[in-house]
Amino acid sequence: MLTFTEMLAEYDHALDDTTSLAVDALDLSVPTPCAEWDLADLFGHMIGQNLGFAAAVAAGDAPVEAYVSVPVTADDVARRWKSSSDAVRQAFAAADPEATIHLAEFGFRPTVAVALGMQLLDAAVHAWDVAAALGRTYRPTEATIDVVLDLARQIAAGPGDTAVFATALEERGDNTWDDALRLLGRDPGMWPKA
Repeated sequence: MLTFTEMLAEYDHALDDTTSLAVDALDLSVPTPCAEWDLADLFGHMIGQNLGFAAAVAAGDAPVEAYVSVPVTADDVARRWKSSSDAVRQAFAAADPEATIHLAEFGFRPTVAVALGMQLLDAAVHAWDVAAALGRTYRPTEATIDVVLDLARQIAAGPGDTAVFATALEERGDNTWDDALRLLGRDPGMWPKA
């Protein structure tokens, strides 16, 4: 199990991976593995989540509106992504890992450390979504995969009516990252699409 500091370093790495990808996101109309979302929708969601989590971690709470999707264009997506990722990483780095915060969007009161795990999963999986939409492959570090797979198994085993991801697909046991993606409703065999 990673320490908070180690998890924060993994999170920074996943955010940086998406920062690199955002620079090449010139056509935001391409489809993504997230059903009915093109790259503009996906980046808008990701930026909104970064800003919402940054506000909640920094202040202990933030209204649901803090997480709202942010409209982006090809001209500003890289800048908006970097700004939001800088804000959320700074909020986590300055926070007490054991402090309890309120995530209004989820109606959930986790510790900062648990919230960081949630965001690490989101950052790594959405980095894969962006890469796949751009016709590239993406695999995070093995330490991140371990965290994501563990959380993905918990999510897949939870009640279906509260799922924030697509319906889980079965693990195959041949590739830990692919299994994590399958448990979060993604079919790695279908992506990337060149």
